[in-house]
Amino acid sequence: MTPLAAISSNGYWTISLAIGLVAALIVAALLLILVRTVRSINASVDGLLEVAGKVGANTANIPQLEATAPVLAMIVDEAVVQDGYMNALTDGYGEI
Repeated sequence: MTPLAAISSNGYWTISLAIGLVAALIVAALLLILVRTVRSINASVDGLLEVAGKVGANTANIPQLEATAPVLAMIVDEAVVQDGYMNALTDGYGEI
């Protein structure tokens, strides 16, 4: 084993360049992972925006449903009136 002090300046340069190369490869790998993740997020957001537009279109008429309750009450009232008419027409029908 060579003592640390016995390494020449070329040896120190070789070690530092190797450490720099390893660091650069790690940074490149992390950047590649980051780019892939960003592309995945972008694709997910594009799909989400498409679905959000469809949901918005499906829910656009919800405020109009507020007018349904009073109309339903009027329909029920009219059904009661029509039921009364039908009962008046059929009272005594079939009795002999």
